[in-house]
Amino acid sequence: MQITFLGHAAFALEHDGKTVLVDPFLTGNPKASATADEVSADAIFLTHGHSDHLGDTVDIAKRTGATVVAIVELAGELSESGVENVMDPNIGGTVDLGWVSVRLTPAWHTSTTPGGTVNTPAGLVIEMGGKRMYFAGDTALFSDLALPAARGHIDLAVVPIGGHYTMDRFDAVVAADLIKADQIIPDHYNTFPPIETDVQAFKSDVQNAGFAEVIVLDPGQAHTL
Repeated sequence: MQITFLGHAAFALEHDGKTVLVDPFLTGNPKASATADEVSADAIFLTHGHSDHLGDTVDIAKRTGATVVAIVELAGELSESGVENVMDPNIGGTVDLGWVSVRLTPAWHTSTTPGGTVNTPAGLVIEMGGKRMYFAGDTALFSDLALPAARGHIDLAVVPIGGHYTMDRFDAVVAADLIKADQIIPDHYNTFPPIETDVQAFKSDVQNAGFAEVIVLDPGQAHTL
């Protein structure tokens, strides 16, 4: 299972010839390592509808025929935008595509799409290639970050650390303790001035506390699970 950081909060997950994109914000992303017309996708999973997460979903889905999974209100807007293969779970719901599954979990944030659709943000528990990954999404620190691990061990978690719009790197250390993943990849930092932070300090704080191994990826860099 290979996870590639595409910049900001966008990732590509690849296993056995299949690709999942998470929050594919590429156009307008100053840290993007790829363009929307060059990425492949068999599925696209969204945490919420803010423009820096919804991103290029519609264009990529129309080009590739990817199945898009998004919370119900956001899924409705995507269907109205001409995306043909849309699945619409709510918080707690699971979509199983056979080769990958995704479960929506709570996240403390806000979300309104550029088109005006209000939608509830979510975290994503993704099982693919025999690995379980937890994308916390855009969220503040809250105690229920501990709950996904109650269903099964988390191999890798992706957590925001930039502050201002999400938890900062100090709260993210506490989140690492709650999530109890083997490895953590930080995201949602250094894309724009309000979310600039010291990622190496976050790595040191988490690892010195013994909470997890922190994998810092530059845009375009991949990590193998």
